[in-house]
Amino acid sequence: KAVAKGHTTTGMISFVAAFALFRSHIMLTINGEKVDAAGKSLATYLQEAGFDAKRVAVELNLEIIPLKDFEKTILKDGDSLEIVQFVQGG
Repeated sequence: KAVAKGHTTTGMISFVAAFALFRSHIMLTINGEKVDAAGKSLATYLQEAGFDAKRVAVELNLEIIPLKDFEKTILKDGDSLEIVQFVQGG
């Protein structure tokens, strides 16, 4: 490809590398907070975040996700996730 006089391809390569790096992080909103979920399954995310999957209700993009689907549900860029944890009390 032609390069304008006085310009190098180094700047363009750096821009492309930075853009690729930026796009490799998947950002979604979980309980109102931006989180980098990196394409994880819902089950993996919940475990890593310290939730007991049997004690939560999860809404993904305004749809309730059944416990049986946590493992096969992959979080994607732009998803909105709400997690409600059940606790005992009296």
